[in-house]
Amino acid sequence: MVSAVVMGAPQQPLEVRDFPRPELEPGAVLLRTLGSEVCGTDTHLWKGQLAGVPYPIIPGHVSVGVVAEVGAGAEARDVSGRSVEPGQVVTFLDVVGTCGRCWFCTVGHATTRCPQRRVYGVTLSADDGLLGGWSEHIHLGPGAHLIPLPDSLDWRAFLATGCGMPTALHAVTMAEIQFGDTVVVQGSGPVGLCAAVLAQLRGAGRVVVVGGPANRLATATAFGADDVFDIADTTEADRLEAVRELTGGRGADVTIEASGAPVAVPEGMRLTRDAGRYVVVGQYTNVGDATFNPHLDLNQKHLEIRGCWGSDVGHLHRSVQVLDRYARQFPWTELISREYGLPEAQQALEDVLAQRVVKALIVPRH
Repeated sequence: MVSAVVMGAPQQPLEVRDFPRPELEPGAVLLRTLGSEVCGTDTHLWKGQLAGVPYPIIPGHVSVGVVAEVGAGAEARDVSGRSVEPGQVVTFLDVVGTCGRCWFCTVGHATTRCPQRRVYGVTLSADDGLLGGWSEHIHLGPGAHLIPLPDSLDWRAFLATGCGMPTALHAVTMAEIQFGDTVVVQGSGPVGLCAAVLAQLRGAGRVVVVGGPANRLATATAFGADDVFDIADTTEADRLEAVRELTGGRGADVTIEASGAPVAVPEGMRLTRDAGRYVVVGQYTNVGDATFNPHLDLNQKHLEIRGCWGSDVGHLHRSVQVLDRYARQFPWTELISREYGLPEAQQALEDVLAQRVVKALIVPRH
C-alpha cells in the first residue's frame, strides 16, 4: 500500500489515506517521491477558488522523484528523447492531456489554453489513483513530460522555487526586459522572488520588490533586490512617489504583478512609466475585481499590458537549466523554510496560507 494526503473537499481537514500500488500501463512511470512543493495554488484549492476540481484530490503539482518502475511493453522517454531508467531523479510537467490538435495548441501556440488540459495534483481525482505529489509514489501515465535533474542540481534546490520559477520565467520572457531597465515586481512570494532574480539575469539596472511580510522581503533583498517596500508600512501613494523618485519621475520601465491581489493591478499600472510594459501573472484564480481609469491608467499612458497564465514544458525545462547554472550565485535552498511529512500536510497548508514560510515542502520520507 502507498500512503498519500487527500483533500476531500474545500475547507475540510486533509487526511492521509492508503492506496494500492498501481499496475503500470506500457510506458507509464512510477516515481518514489522525494519531495513536493506546497504552492499558493494548493491554498486556492483548499479554499475552493478553482473551478472544475474533481475532489477528492491528492495535492502536489510540482514534485521530484526517483524512477521506481517503468511499465513494460514500451519505453518512457524524457523531453530530450532519451530513455528513462529506474534510479533516475526526475521532475515532470504537471500538465497532462494537452491534445496537440486544437486551435490553441496548433495555431495559437498557447497550450496552456487547451480545453483538454489537465493537471496532476489539481484536476485529476484521487479516485483515479496516485495523481498528485503529496504521496509516497506518483503514477505518471504514458507520454508524461519528464525532465531529469542534472547530477549537479540538488532536488531540494529545484523544489525551493517550485512552480514559481517556470511561471516567473514565462512572465519575465513576456516582459522583454532590456539592459538597464528599472523593474518593479509586485509580490514577494515564490513567483515574485523568482521574477526578481530573473530580472537581474536579464540585465535589469534596478529591481524593486513590493510585498510582504518582512521575512519574504528580507529574502528578496538577500537574493539581490535593490529596494523593497512593505505594503503593511506604506500606502499606494508612498510607493508611487518612491518609485518615481528612483526613476527620474517616470516610473518603472517594466512592472510584473505576482501578488495575486486584484488591487495590485491598477497600482501596477500607475507604477509603470508612460509607454512601459506591465505583465500580470499573479491573477491565476478569480479572487475579485479591480477598478482603474481607462484614460489615465491605460490609454493616455500608452501602456502595454500582457496577461500571463501558467507555464508549459519549455518554461519548466529552461528553469532546470537556470537553477543549475546559477546555483553558486543564488543559494536556492535557503528559500525553504520547513519540510513537512505527510501527516503534517495540514500544518504546511496553513503555514503557507498565513505566509509564515517562504517555501514549504512535503517530504514523505524524512
